[in-house]
Amino acid sequence: MQIKHVGLIVSDLEQAAEFYEGILGLQRIKRPELGFAGLWYGLEEGQQIHLMQLDDPYADCNRPAHGGRDHHVALMTDHFDAIRAQLESAGIDYTMSKSGRDALFCRDPDNNTIELFS
Repeated sequence: MQIKHVGLIVSDLEQAAEFYEGILGLQRIKRPELGFAGLWYGLEEGQQIHLMQLDDPYADCNRPAHGGRDHHVALMTDHFDAIRAQLESAGIDYTMSKSGRDALFCRDPDNNTIELFS
């Protein structure tokens, strides 16, 4: 098995696109009309991230300070240091993995946790 896609709820597509495209460097792919706004991003081997602009039923939930202890999507990248520099330049907080490996956890503008590792 492999993951085909991960769906994340966002409140503002433009703001989300600035993060997923501008910070993470993901590329948009074609998305069918589904009756609500959204963006799709293509990853390697046909995997995708689907952003859905919908009301977030979890908006008022308390989230752990460290993203590794929250629901998260883990993305392996060959550009770890460049993305970390982008996060720092944009003033986006992140925490390093508690395991000591070269990985970080950050949150998108809607508090979805993204793990990045090389």
